Amino acid sequence: MAHVSTALDVSEAFRFVDLAGVLCNGMIGATIARGRRFDLVGMIVLGIVSGLAGGALRDIMLNVGQPVALTDPAYLVTAIVGVLIALVFRIEGRRWRWPLLIADALALGCWAATGTFKAQVVGLGWLPSLLLGVVTAVGGGMVRDICIGQVPAVLGGNTLYATAAAAASGAMLLVPVQSRLTWGMAAGIVIGGGLTLLARRLGWSLPAADPDAGVVLSRSQLRQLIRRSERAGARKAGRPPPP
Repeated sequence: MAHVSTALDVSEAFRFVDLAGVLCNGMIGATIARGRRFDLVGMIVLGIVSGLAGGALRDIMLNVGQPVALTDPAYLVTAIVGVLIALVFRIEGRRWRWPLLIADALALGCWAATGTFKAQVVGLGWLPSLLLGVVTAVGGGMVRDICIGQVPAVLGGNTLYATAAAAASGAMLLVPVQSRLTWGMAAGIVIGGGLTLLARRLGWSLPAADPDAGVVLSRSQLRQLIRRSERAGARKAGRPPPP
């Protein structure tokens, strides 16, 4: 009985982190909508998308029935509460910044670990399970950015986010199967959340392609390019092409 009670306590703790992330992302989505002068409907839609789209995408891709975000009323209610908080209060300044960052970071680790665990339960391999963990963690933000006509932030130019989700998913996979629902979830939250916060604090990001960088050709490629140019010029001038 004590073992069952402990398992329930752990499950409730993870559920609290999960819902805190939904609340946080609902507030973030609504705040972005306010900044773009969306009306109340726009704020609600963007808040719900931010908080719930990642898990909904995961459940649809796993084909395991209706998304949990629709079957468990606590998730939808929590996202709407986040929107209402952002509607009443201006979510800006240092007072709000770090609490939101911490809640978002912990939720990222929790969502990544949850997505990976659910993928393993239905029998997927380690690579698609890791992918589903990342989709669960970053899917809401990606859909939100697309809704407002922006390139999703996780695709580059920002601190580590999808990478942190992948690390959280990897941590879940490294834990023995029988301990994944407890220690695996805890490892995902700590590693994913910790890496996200460190990246924000220290400005860590992946290297991006330089749009101004020139194309480097080998000697053989350069000679081939010159020959093609000479042949094209000869054809236009009506001369026989060079050998």
